[in-house]
Amino acid sequence: MFKPLVTTLALTAALVGLVLTPRSPMLNREKAEASRTTAQSPVLVELFTSEGCSSCPPADELLTRLEQTQPVDGAEIIALSEHVDYWNRLGWTDPYSSPKFSARQNDYARAFDTDGAYTPQMIVDGRVQFVGSNVGKARDAIASASHDSKTAVTVRLASEDARAASIMLEVRADRPQSISERDSAQVLLAITESGLRSSVARGENAGRRLSHTAVVRKLVTLGSVDSQGSQFVAKPVVKVDKSWKLENAKAVVFVQEVTSRRVLGAASASIGK
Repeated sequence: MFKPLVTTLALTAALVGLVLTPRSPMLNREKAEASRTTAQSPVLVELFTSEGCSSCPPADELLTRLEQTQPVDGAEIIALSEHVDYWNRLGWTDPYSSPKFSARQNDYARAFDTDGAYTPQMIVDGRVQFVGSNVGKARDAIASASHDSKTAVTVRLASEDARAASIMLEVRADRPQSISERDSAQVLLAITESGLRSSVARGENAGRRLSHTAVVRKLVTLGSVDSQGSQFVAKPVVKVDKSWKLENAKAVVFVQEVTSRRVLGAASASIGK
């Protein structure tokens, strides 16, 4: 795991068990399942990655497992895979990369006061960062974040035109209970797509077939919210790119502090049929 010019660190899972009493196993199982569904706390897990980075595929696989298996009790893991573009000059142009994601990662580097950006980097709720393939740190950070109080956020599909050229979403975010001193908070929308695959022809991953989940296709700022104002409400219209497969797409909305980068709340919804 390293960035193009600066060498970084290279690369347990905890088992979550459910104990049933012999007295009434069915009742206890139902209670446990109800607890998991009613007490889920949204946790935003971002992965900065690149198809040009040979250390990134294990991190991509970890993000996929986290999203698909939801292994941390009490947490609803909302995944974002953001492909940076600074690897593109080293032999392979990542088709999902964008300078916007590189810039976003640099904002995190300033907030965390780290020695620049690197891949793969995983960031949980904008508060903790670590090497993106570290299973133990990922589970611990997600479990810890699930206990933080969160701003209530909702997102749903409001309408879709007949040709699927655009979709309208309905977004709501309660005002945060508190925002860091001298900071402000924004409401952001990400459109993600899963089930993406690439056959890499050049670079460090030449000859490999790579799979990705929750790849960010679009990332926009919807507006701002503060602890003194009213509930944030918006109905953004998203233009659909013809290359997207909406059946694999989600809308992710989250509230994030501008300077500290703390994520105060998040929600996601499927937007495909």
